[in-house]
Amino acid sequence: MWRQGQNLLRRASPRLIVLPHSSNSSFGIRQIITGSSSSSSPSVSIWRRKKEMGKEGLMVAKELKRLQSNPIRFERFIKSHVSRLLKSDLVAVLAEFQRQDLVYLSMRLYEVVRKEIWYRPDMFFYRDMLFMLARNKSVDEAKKVWDDLKKEGVLFDQHTFGDLVRAFLDGGLPSEAMHIYDEMRRSPDPPMSLPYRVILKGLLIYPELREKVKDDFLELFPDIVVYDPPEDLFDEEEWRKESEDD
Repeated sequence: MWRQGQNLLRRASPRLIVLPHSSNSSFGIRQIITGSSSSSSPSVSIWRRKKEMGKEGLMVAKELKRLQSNPIRFERFIKSHVSRLLKSDLVAVLAEFQRQDLVYLSMRLYEVVRKEIWYRPDMFFYRDMLFMLARNKSVDEAKKVWDDLKKEGVLFDQHTFGDLVRAFLDGGLPSEAMHIYDEMRRSPDPPMSLPYRVILKGLLIYPELREKVKDDFLELFPDIVVYDPPEDLFDEEEWRKESEDD
């Protein structure tokens, strides 16, 4: 019984990957918080639960949208009302702003959340922010969020890395997508084939970048075949688009 209790405690404890500090690293991260840690586990993460907004949250969301053109009143309202929101309402308001692609308001709520006493670094929190910023081609904001998550030692799993790279590719931001891909390649998590397939599909319109990722994929998974579309595929799609425009 005593040994069983010890095993249960080990399973319940947060998973931290400790990496050696390198002077060559641009970030100097020593601890990596993964999606399976206690703050990011799907079973407990507030960022993966259904987000229902209460009456006060609805009022705050409405007022923030109304006051954003008035910086002074906006800041006063942030201090007097937003900081007093319940955790569930604050999370729900941020999620709603992300859903509506309201970049400025999402970034302001993002900063508020990170100052809350209950805040813990969380993979899903950062993932949702980056998805929204990729959709809106918000490069400067995405760089800031990325810098923040690196400072906090958050590490995405391989599937999330793949989805993020694809999101930035779909948003027309190949440089930012490949930066995330490079981070994925340096990740301590073992590589998986499916995220690479997701990325390769998103790179169809970027043939040179696709060849680089394809070479990496074949090196990692030499027994897996990579599907290459016909060379005239894009010519046909372009012709079809022009015909529809006419």
